[in-house]
Amino acid sequence: MKRSGTADLPLHGGRVPPWLAERMTELGTAIAEQIVVNYGPSEFLTRLSDPFWFQAYGAVMGMDWHSSGITTSVLGALKRGINPRFSEFGFAVCGGRGRHSVRTPDELRAFSIKTGLDGDALARTSRLTARVDNNAVADGFQLYLHSFVISKSGEWAVVQQGMNAHNYSARRYHWHSATVRDFVSDPHAAIVGKPKGEILNLVDARAVKAQSALLKIAQEPVANALNEARKLTMPSHHDVRAKDVDLKRLGAVLAVAHEQDLRDFASFLLVEGLGPRTLQSLALIAEVVHGAPSRFSDPARFSFAHGGKDGHPFPVPLRTYDESLAVLRRSLETARLGDTRKMEGFRCLDRLTRTVEEDRHPFADFGAVLAHERRISSSLGGRTVFDDRASEKPSVRSLQLDLF
Repeated sequence: MKRSGTADLPLHGGRVPPWLAERMTELGTAIAEQIVVNYGPSEFLTRLSDPFWFQAYGAVMGMDWHSSGITTSVLGALKRGINPRFSEFGFAVCGGRGRHSVRTPDELRAFSIKTGLDGDALARTSRLTARVDNNAVADGFQLYLHSFVISKSGEWAVVQQGMNAHNYSARRYHWHSATVRDFVSDPHAAIVGKPKGEILNLVDARAVKAQSALLKIAQEPVANALNEARKLTMPSHHDVRAKDVDLKRLGAVLAVAHEQDLRDFASFLLVEGLGPRTLQSLALIAEVVHGAPSRFSDPARFSFAHGGKDGHPFPVPLRTYDESLAVLRRSLETARLGDTRKMEGFRCLDRLTRTVEEDRHPFADFGAVLAHERRISSSLGGRTVFDDRASEKPSVRSLQLDLF
């Protein structure tokens, strides 16, 4: 298994307010269910092991598009939404941040009792992935989050994150059992983080000599294992800028949502009479469900679905968010009753958007789009975490990093 990429994730202070955390749970779970129904649980685990898709997933849910907080908030939302419905999804989320991470082995053993899997072997795997990234890869990052997503078939994905207190950054590591052949030879699906100097990676396939030397209590130089990886660099600036977004792809979404003929057809695919702003969000959600891996190279674009809790690129439009959720729920409810037409509508919406992109080559006017979103924000119930602060008393919890 080769690393799929690296990215810089700036540490970001603050918390996820309840009004967003609840919606993230619902939307994240609904998107996961769409993927499972269309492609199976294995595909969802594959998506989780892709750092680009993972970042887009968090952005479309209204989290800060670039920060380390996406990791904590997305995995927390999935644990709350998926675990109570294990019989439907066929997998569960174990572990989490801080004290929750150390409970992972016990949670995996409890999971194994329900499924007949080897709980001790799963617990060992959990500890091993953590030790590799915390100890064998000496990159200056100390793990503070470890989540183990496991299916009843025994397939799993691990997403864990480390912090570097010196440069105030985070690195996220992705693993996927489907492609891990040897834990001591290129085991990662991806490592997310910006290299800060020389990195000693003792599980790289090229480090066999170094491993042997260590057994003899000697030292051997190890090549930087991240140089060949595809890089997703999340910038330190909090605002979303034109250079962060593929304007052609965004232009196609806007055309489908706002041009009369395209809007009428796109609306018909899902629920006749949908407004343009909701269609804009649904087109981006449809891409998260059905899009090819290559389409997630600009995760900032997906923040144009539901904004961001800190107001970047614009406040979270709660009325649009709730209407998007209602459409997703209806499509899933009718699918459970055997009518999959609305579910298929999301697939067709994604195809329509890509066709418009390929045939018409639209390019979004980034400044005009941003100005428009901010102008209509109040009419859509736009809200940020700062709107809550006037009624809140300061607390230690509010100053901690990436908390719910």
